[in-house]
Order: sequence, then C-alpha cells, then structure tokens
Amino acid sequence: MKRYTAPLGLFAGLALLASFAPAQNSQRLELTDSPGETIVLEPYAPNILRVTLSKDPAAAKAAPGFGFVAKPDATGWSSSQTGSEDTYKSDRMVVTVHRPHPNPNAKPGNLPETAKYFSGSAPWAGINFKTPDGKQFLEMRYWEQADYNQKDGTAPLAHDFRPTDPKSFVVGASFTSPDDEHYYGLGQNQEGFLDQRGHTVKCWNDYLAAAAPSTCLPLVVTNKGYGLLWDNPSKTTINAGFNEQTKWSSEAGNRVSYFVIAGNNVDEIYAGYRLLTGPTHLLPKAAYGYIQCKQRYRSQDEILAVAKGYRDRHLPADVLVVDWFYYTKMGQMDMDPKFWPDPKAMNKELHDMGFETMISVWPRFVPEDRFFATILKNGWFEHSADGKPVNGLPYDKAGSDIDTTNPDAARWYWNVIKDNILSLGFDSLWADETEPDLAPNGAFFHVGPGTQYFNVYPYFHTKALFDGYRKDLPNKRALILSRDVYTGAQANGAIFWSSDIFPTWDTYKRQIPTGLDFTASGIAYWSNDTGGWQGLPGQHHPAHPPLIDASDARDVVGGDEDFAELYTRWFQYAAFLPIMRTHGTRKYNETWSYGKQAEPILEKYLRLRYELMPYIYSLGYHTYETGAPFMRALPLDFPDDPKVADLRDEYMFGPAFLVAPVTEQGATSREVYLPAGADWYNYWTSERVKGGQTISVSAPIDTIPLFVRSGSIVPFGSMVESTHQPQSIVKVRVYPGSDASFTLFNDDGATYAYETGGGQVTHLHWDDATQKLTHDGAPAWTAPDQSIVEIAGR
Repeated sequence: MKRYTAPLGLFAGLALLASFAPAQNSQRLELTDSPGETIVLEPYAPNILRVTLSKDPAAAKAAPGFGFVAKPDATGWSSSQTGSEDTYKSDRMVVTVHRPHPNPNAKPGNLPETAKYFSGSAPWAGINFKTPDGKQFLEMRYWEQADYNQKDGTAPLAHDFRPTDPKSFVVGASFTSPDDEHYYGLGQNQEGFLDQRGHTVKCWNDYLAAAAPSTCLPLVVTNKGYGLLWDNPSKTTINAGFNEQTKWSSEAGNRVSYFVIAGNNVDEIYAGYRLLTGPTHLLPKAAYGYIQCKQRYRSQDEILAVAKGYRDRHLPADVLVVDWFYYTKMGQMDMDPKFWPDPKAMNKELHDMGFETMISVWPRFVPEDRFFATILKNGWFEHSADGKPVNGLPYDKAGSDIDTTNPDAARWYWNVIKDNILSLGFDSLWADETEPDLAPNGAFFHVGPGTQYFNVYPYFHTKALFDGYRKDLPNKRALILSRDVYTGAQANGAIFWSSDIFPTWDTYKRQIPTGLDFTASGIAYWSNDTGGWQGLPGQHHPAHPPLIDASDARDVVGGDEDFAELYTRWFQYAAFLPIMRTHGTRKYNETWSYGKQAEPILEKYLRLRYELMPYIYSLGYHTYETGAPFMRALPLDFPDDPKVADLRDEYMFGPAFLVAPVTEQGATSREVYLPAGADWYNYWTSERVKGGQTISVSAPIDTIPLFVRSGSIVPFGSMVESTHQPQSIVKVRVYPGSDASFTLFNDDGATYAYETGGGQVTHLHWDDATQKLTHDGAPAWTAPDQSIVEIAGR
C-alpha cells in the first residue's frame, strides 16, 4: 500500500539489522541494503545524474528505457560516506542520499503500532541535490513501488499483463516544491495554463482529453536551475506543487528512474536533454517556409490548381499536403487512379514550380487490403493477449495498427512506404495517428505490455521512417509530421502539431501556452492547424462587430460571422511559429479564400515569414547545435522577472522577437508586458520602450504586436516564392542597446552535409559602444556593408 510511505519505511529500516553495501564501479555508485532497496546514482556528465531505485537490484542496475542514446560518464565524479549519508559529487552538483542504515542496538519487531496495519510500499530514501556552494535545488522526499491493490484503485491494472510478463508495480517519487518554484514543459496539455504548478498533468497520449488531444514528453524545467526527465513510458500523473511537493506516479514499472540535469540557464538543460536523447536535426529548408494544407485535397487537378494559384499571385509557399483518403482502401498504400491518375507527373510538375509535397500515411490496415495478411502472419500487429490484432470495432472500422516497436515490422513498413508512396515523387511524410489510434493499454507490443509502454509508439514509429530515410535516401533530409511525441522523438526528423483542434477563439488563445510548454519540453518543432481542424458551426454570432467583412467568402465561412477575423489573427500568430502550416475542414483554405479584406493581410504575413527566412533558418541550425528550442516562454529567458512566471499570451521567437498575438475577438489594441532587463523596440514603428512595464499597444486587424529586444541582430532576405530559389541578404537590422551576436547559417537546405561541416557560417557582432557591426566567417553578402546594415531608431 502507498499510505505512510516515508515515515513507516524509515522506522522499519531503522529497526532492522542490515548489511550496508555501497559500491562504485567505473560509471556509477550503487547503494544496497537488506530492507530490500537498491539505489543507483549514474552520471552522464558533470551536470547530469540518473537516479534509479527499486526493490529489485537487477531493475535498479538496468539501462535507461527507450529514447536514450547517451552513455554513462563518471568523469569528475567522486563518492564519500558517513554513518548517516552517502554523497556523490562533481564540480556541478552534490548529491546526498539519506536512507536507513544499520542500527546494531535495534530490537527485531520494534515498530510503531500503526505499522501493524499500515505499511509503506518501499523502504524510505531521501535524496538531496545541491550546487557545490551549498544551494539546494531539488530534494526527493520518498519513493514508491506499490503492488496493484483495491484500496488504491489500481487492482484492475493487474489484468493488463500476461503470466509470463515481469511483475509490474505502480512506481513514483515525491519531490519538495518550494512556494516560488514554477514548472514548464511536460509536452502538450491544452487546458490553457503555462506554469504547471497547482495542476495535475496526465502525461500520456490522449486524443479524447478534455480541452483537446494531449501528448506528453516527461521533461519538466523549473526556475530552480534544473530539469527532471522521468524515465517511464506508462501513463504517468504529475501533481505539481500541491502540499509543498510535486509527485510523479506511473502506472507500470519495476523501478523509479529519472534524470536530473543541472543548468545555470535553460540552454544548459536543453544541451543535457540533447546529450541524453539525440540532436534536433535541421529540417529540409522548405519546412521553415509555408505548408499549405486542408482536409482534404481530393484530386490531382485540385492540388495543381492550388499550386498555380500561389505562383500566379507570386506568393511564397513551399509544401503542399495530400491528406487522407487518397487510397482505395485503408492500408492499401496506393492512390485512387480516378482522382490521382498520374502522381509521378503531378509531383514533377509541382517540383518544377518550386513545391515539395507531403502525404499522409496511416499505420492502420484493414483485412481487405493487400498487406493485412502479411502483417498478421508475421505477428506484426498491436495485439491482445491471445495474439489477435486489436481493432476499434464496432464504431471504428479502419482496421488494426502495425506494431513498429518490432524492428522487423518497422523495416517492412518503411519499405512499403518507400516503394509505393515515396517512389511516386513525394518528399515528406505525415505520420498520422501516432498515439497509436488504438490505445495500447491492455494490449501488447513487441517490446512488452501496452500498459507498461503506453507512450512509446510515437518514438518508434517516427524512428522507423527516419531510419529509412537515412539508410535509403541519405542525401534527402527527413521530414515527418507526427501527432504525438515521446522522449527522443525530436531526433527523428519529426515536427509535431496540436492535433484536431476546434476553430474557436478559445482554442486559439489556448494554443499559445500549449505550444510554449511543448517547446519547453525540449522539442523545438511544434505547430498547429492554423484556423483549427474541426468544421465551422452553421451559425456563429460574435460579441463584437467583426473586424473583417467576409460576405464575399460565404462558401468558406458560411454563417460563422467572425471566422475570417479569427483566421487572420491566427495566421499572424502562425507566421511566428517554428512551423507555419495551415489546415482545416473548410471548402477552401488558401490565402485568397477568406475574402478581399483578409487577403492582403494574410499575404503581408506570408511575405514577412519569407523575409525572415535567414533568421529562422539560422535559429534551426542553432537548435541543432545546442538542443535549445527557439520558441520560448518568457520565464525561460527572463527567470528573474516574477511578472512573466505564468504569462501565457506572449513569447520569444528566437533571441530577438517578442510576439504578443491578439486573441480577443474585435480587439484593436492589447496590453503587452515588456520584460525587465532590456529595452524593447516596436517592430512596426521602431519606438524604443523601457522594459519592466505593461503598455497598451495599437493592434488594428492588420497588425500583430511585435517587439524586438535591444541588443539584437536580425537578417532579412530578398523576396522569393520558395526556399528553392536563391535568397540574398538584403538587410541586417541592428537594434542597439547592448552588445549583440548572431550566427547566420546557410547551406543547400536539403542534405545532411551540415553534420560534417557543410554550409556557410557567418558570425555577426555588434559593439554597442562603438555602434559598429562587424562580421567574420563566410561572406554573407556582396554589397557594401553600409547598404546592408540598418540601425533601428535612426
């Protein structure tokens, strides 16, 4: 039972005679004693330590779970022991373990009376993390490893395992939560808050979550100088900041395992996450442009017409998307020739126009398709205990999910896609339904019980495709759009979106903190369906007169009187997301689809996105090198400003831009808080404003409030219609106020040559005292500096 875990475990341990056996091998410190507790402290860098605790010594000493690629490294670590504690330290952290030690005077059975009826689920242990100068930044109070039982409501979980499966438990740990600690990350919870403190986070893939579909990466970053990465893929609940503690509890496992990453700033934490789980690769350059999509383009003629519409208007766009139901059967991996008579010719024509193409591929197969029998024969489906494929009947008739946790199935799945889809000339893949669609609890994967490995499918599934690209298409960067995420998936060439959201102002407003927590989890490439995916209501009457008259777009907006205004505001916000992608269940969804008043505004932000391409692409390169996301919640960059701790509707886009989207219908101004510690320039007017204050900012329908931090360098590119066209640097704008640096990167935009030094790197430096910009490295422009460099405010 889990009641009284800490104190009773402590009393019991003190009353037992035990043999104390600390051991340090070349990589870690192992602590064992006879009450049945093994603790392992395993360093991966001077600022990264893995902690495992289990009643099973083998489980405590086993390697981390899925998604981790780093090897332990104890360089610089040393251990010491006193009568009451064990200490392991480096020049970045001092970790002290408190636990029951032998008491030679104890009498057997000398337990408190309550222990006759109530006992803890695991021996007590506390672990304290401090900086070398003695500042505590984290403390584990106790841990648990509880049998499934009726009192705690976990008894039904026991039925999710086969007799041959290893014994499983509810496992968890509790950490001290100071009143001023704030928590960011934990993937995608769309309820609209930023700071997770005071909230319960259900850390699992849940398409039916209350606000909108959720997915989780179990990394939390706090303002106390550390990140905690939980190593358990089962459904995990985090209760953050209740009763002066934060508690993690996972439904299935045989140990507690987590990583602590200490950081003097958040970028050090993200560098640690990169070390542990792999880099965020540069995407094809086209992915940083504009991705045009809707639910759905039904034919070859339709998608070619859309492409011509962009080129005839000389509007920039890079990727066109073919969504689902292009096939004759689910899982058939073909294109219906009635609507797609010559996909190869279509893709060639689109490529000649400067477009790349993405196509949706589902992991589901119906019994009537040509591949179902092969998958079934090989046992490659997610299955029940009797080996039968799991399906969604009676209401969901789309078949069964292939189990890409099986390496043979993963290779086969990639080859089928390569031979039948990519061979038609498509460039990138939309890996839809990566929850997987058929929830795995109570079912089984190749790697084990679905209840224990509930969250791993997005990692394995995107990895199957990424590994295929790297092996068979080595000169083509992978681009994989995924609905869901798990630890390490950022290393699989994947981008992520917030799933099937609603086209409402409430949803739009909640997207901002949703994305900020997602990127705070160490996953840089997040976006959403601009305008929402679900269909529009038959009638919607706004509280305020709409700012855009869409009477000339009734075939798109119908009776939703303010949707064109909502779409315009959402599109402005999308221009400052890591991935700019539109989607939705609407008849038309192109920039000219929302009426003559909306069209020039949408075009304005589309062009601005491409003007900023040198800046955005360079941010992607910086993320590859460092692991740090470039869309950031303000508390990550301004940790000493308490006013931004839970500021949900502003964010940084790279080191320069503060973005403050307008999320209220009918609003033509909004309050913007400018963080302390810098001056800020209004991007549109170049007015300079002191930080540390809230100001009222004019925001007519064609303007998103946008500020640039003093001490910033922003490169601008020439106007192009796609990233396949050469783009020159036409302006480098400096926002004075402090010294500044910016690394400008450019390359072929398509291959992995950057991994081995390919590409052009230019370092830009601004000396605020001399008011002079210098640069070194590869030449980034040929014109005289005085014609390129522009000083804001002059």
